[in-house]
Amino acid sequence: MLQLPIYLDYNATTPCDTRVIDAMLPYFNQYFGNAASKTHSFGWQAEEAVEYAREQVSDLIGTEPNEIIFTSGATEAINLALKGVIETYASKGNHIITSNIEHRAVLDTCKHLEKQGADITYVPVNPEGLVSPEQIEEAIRSNTVLIAIMAANNETGTVLPIGEIGLVARKHNVLFFTDATQAAGKIAVNVSNQYIDIMAFSSHKLYGPKGVGALYVRRKNPRVKLVAQIDGGGHEKGMRSGTLNVPGIVGFGKASEICKDDLGNDALNISRLRDKLEYALLNMGNVYINGSNVHRLPNTTNLSFKDVDGQALMRGLNKEIALSSGSACTSASLEPSYVLKALGLDDELAHSSIRFSLGRFTTEEEIDYAIQQVLFNVQQLRKMSSAGIYNS
Repeated sequence: MLQLPIYLDYNATTPCDTRVIDAMLPYFNQYFGNAASKTHSFGWQAEEAVEYAREQVSDLIGTEPNEIIFTSGATEAINLALKGVIETYASKGNHIITSNIEHRAVLDTCKHLEKQGADITYVPVNPEGLVSPEQIEEAIRSNTVLIAIMAANNETGTVLPIGEIGLVARKHNVLFFTDATQAAGKIAVNVSNQYIDIMAFSSHKLYGPKGVGALYVRRKNPRVKLVAQIDGGGHEKGMRSGTLNVPGIVGFGKASEICKDDLGNDALNISRLRDKLEYALLNMGNVYINGSNVHRLPNTTNLSFKDVDGQALMRGLNKEIALSSGSACTSASLEPSYVLKALGLDDELAHSSIRFSLGRFTTEEEIDYAIQQVLFNVQQLRKMSSAGIYNS
């Protein structure tokens, strides 16, 4: 039986898989030790659980466990990556290449670094939201220390050519960082095959708990070093001090294992439902896909509804359907999405855009209901617009 409200905002966060919760529960009150306590069994049990989770997380992205640094989430991991590189490699240079559609965690960190004297190049994207590896290569200078390009965009779902960009970075002996927060667990990510040197991702985007993430840091060919941004105990190989969130890390590990095992089936089922939703809404006419409709995540579609006020549409839908007009981190802003503006959309079309992001627990019945409700609300708002009741 259909239960309301329907959740179609999986790019913002995901529900914890019950298998993940079951794995976490004993580490709250039965195996509750501090993983840094080396003198008794409680600490040994916690440490063992953390190291097993490190293996599970590393398996998801095709690396070794000792290259995984646990953090409080992707934002902290991004800060550690960008700030850590700038400090560590200051003698080589201070130039970072990134794109103008990165998540705010990357863009705001770059702005902070600019105030401290770093030189940042923001490479534009094409109308599909793709960064050209050739443009990246043209932007490389003698003082370039890092290329930072996301694996997949959180608003449009566009998947970036990170393997090609990683190869460009390797060719020029420049470190390559990718924010894989939206990609890990949804599509195959392999740090070796894609020449990734540093990568951030988060548990709560792949059916794990909030408050835990990871930074992959390559240990050989090349060996990457980062100056720690949190001091106080030398945890996580000296890169991230602080008592480890053992239950959260256990959950992150289990979630990673499930995603790795179910990646193909999840992607197939979710993309089928996404395509059904998309096909029905595009058939209304004057509805447009934002971003690439080829190179994209299996769960995401970002649509603009011409002659419809996006906020009015959201108000009409959000009592029964959880949706977003863009990134959850900037959804309170009334400004049009900077990502959609970077793709070339005008303010009116950008304001009429809705992001639909599906997940493992989305059902056919929910998609049928969402189609019905969106069609009804769009038709009503277009009638109001043509009658001049409101100015879209």
